Amino acid sequence: MTSNSKVLHINDEGFVKNVKFLPSPNYDSRPKNSIISLLVIHNISLPPNKYGGKYIEQFFTNQLDFSEDPYFQKIKNLKVSPHFVITRVGRLIQFVSCRDRAWHAGTSEWRGEKKCNDYSIGIELEGSDHIKYTKLQYEKLNQLIDCLTTKYDIKDVVGHCNIAPGRKTDPGPLFNWDLINTGKNT
Repeated sequence: MTSNSKVLHINDEGFVKNVKFLPSPNYDSRPKNSIISLLVIHNISLPPNKYGGKYIEQFFTNQLDFSEDPYFQKIKNLKVSPHFVITRVGRLIQFVSCRDRAWHAGTSEWRGEKKCNDYSIGIELEGSDHIKYTKLQYEKLNQLIDCLTTKYDIKDVVGHCNIAPGRKTDPGPLFNWDLINTGKNT
């Protein structure tokens, strides 16, 4: 992390201080005695390959007007959430407390342990498999990883593709794992 990077802090309630919080209704309690040990990197753009705007925030808070784009009909029955989204300009938004189970991983498995939502934190990057992520996104992602690995016993930082191979491809082939400042990723 560079010396001029803003250090993020997380409180005991699982919220990163001084970031925008948009409460998602799409979460529940983690199973008793679950230990947060995994960070999962995703990507999202709504509609696909279009950036900016209000649609991602609306989707994760169940406020998306499904008539605004034909693609939205394909996702209208989904109830999903990440813990965090990092926009193209490096803005961090939190949707679910890290203490709670966000609904980001779906059917998943890591190191023989199924149901990754139970023990992971989901981080969505505004993007797609077809365009490089921005320098600002990598900077904010590294700040967030530093914050979360300080608070929780994170063992691995992986892509959605790693926990749901064959089903998911994100964060995609253009995600540069070498720019992540932890030796824990795969």
